[in-house]
Amino acid sequence: MSRIRVLGVDLGTTALKAVLSDGRRVIGAASAPVPTRRPRPLWSEQAPADWWTALASACKALALRHPGDWRQISGIGLSGHMHGAVLLKDGKPLRPCILHNDGRAAAEALALNTQLPGHAGVAGVRAMAGFTAPKLLWLKEHEPGVLAAADVVLSPKDYLRFRLTGSFATDPVDASGMWLLDVAKRQWCPEIAAACGVALRQLPAIREGNEIAGALTPAAAKTLGLASGIAVVAGTGDAAANTLGLGLVEEGDGVISLGTAAQIFVSKRAHVPAPAQNIHAFAHALPGLWFQMAAMLNGASPLAWAAELLAPGEKITTLLKQVEKGMGRPSRLLFLPYLTGERTPNDDPAMRAAFMGLDAGTTRADLLRATLEGIALSLADSYEVLTRTGTVPHVLYAVGGGFKSRLWAEMIASALGRSLSLIPASETGGALGVARLARQALTGEADAAVYTKPARSSVVDPDPTWQASFTDLLPKYRALYQALRPIR
Repeated sequence: MSRIRVLGVDLGTTALKAVLSDGRRVIGAASAPVPTRRPRPLWSEQAPADWWTALASACKALALRHPGDWRQISGIGLSGHMHGAVLLKDGKPLRPCILHNDGRAAAEALALNTQLPGHAGVAGVRAMAGFTAPKLLWLKEHEPGVLAAADVVLSPKDYLRFRLTGSFATDPVDASGMWLLDVAKRQWCPEIAAACGVALRQLPAIREGNEIAGALTPAAAKTLGLASGIAVVAGTGDAAANTLGLGLVEEGDGVISLGTAAQIFVSKRAHVPAPAQNIHAFAHALPGLWFQMAAMLNGASPLAWAAELLAPGEKITTLLKQVEKGMGRPSRLLFLPYLTGERTPNDDPAMRAAFMGLDAGTTRADLLRATLEGIALSLADSYEVLTRTGTVPHVLYAVGGGFKSRLWAEMIASALGRSLSLIPASETGGALGVARLARQALTGEADAAVYTKPARSSVVDPDPTWQASFTDLLPKYRALYQALRPIR
């Protein structure tokens, strides 16, 4: 199998990305947008049919650009945003998918934590509104017919696998994110499922991320322009997929991901729960591997929101140059970036964003700078909590669209007080990660041969002046959150 070609698919919140790969490097990439609907306050939903449409569109683009390589694809890996609830009856969605950044199930999360107080360590973290289990409990109360009728409950990327193979499966990472897993055992937890009103028969089989979980059906093969019978692996959730693309599978390997949401992720060789700190301690995609993660709902998305609000139609890169011109003077503003609530370190889905310090002289550049700094402070807030659990990553890579800005990268390094290793072309890291899972499933290669670290990276060090400023701002940031928390 000297000429391996695999397809890696990463279903993001705003777009689906697909890469043609040999399981080591990206040969070609394509993407397609995915719309989100917010029919009510706190709600965030997507139609699973839109994911399939996006996949077909991305695959068509890749096939046109790389026809020879496309015809040689022999495996498919899948990743996607976690915690979504897709309920199927006879293979059809019973309702739109409730997304990870949906906050409607806060009361149900509290109820699960009250009913199952000892299960936070079992499931890896306290139940939170964005997880699947509280959403299922919400459906039990508000849409009982949907939950009762469902044949299966799937995560988003697992719906795509069903469309590809006709079979139901998930991996330990997405199973962890459902808050239905005994993480140490990597098995469904009957007590949690019962508390949510879910029968174990409604949950898919759990397979390791590099395990083949089905074969491409003739109908799916025709839609995507591929050969039927191609192996489709279990794949993994997006948080883990990015780390596989970076080769971060050793104890203490760490990465900050700054996309729509944000994560600080550290690989572990054992399950180390820290529920009191709202740190996620989940199973990883590979056997014998776990991770700890600080998960923030608001990554680069508040910057996109602020830019569109303050300067519709202008490029963010142009706006950031304006911000950079004013970096010589101290910032007068504080910004809480909680447009969609928060998870780590504050499990608070109802919290919302705020600016403090506005005056008659505040400019557009001031507001944009405060937005950048507020997100950097939210990362610093979570990173400090993570280190209190005893986890200090020996390397911290930085990936995601937010790190295209060198200015922002320097801010974040300064806020955290440690160097970051920026990776070029990291936008496709998740798709490459699951392409590597597909390669390993086909070849049986050892982890070390497949999950290699990037050959090139540029190091961003903290700026001493900025670091001192962020050290001063972080207590004020936390105090502002506490002061505004009672005001919804």
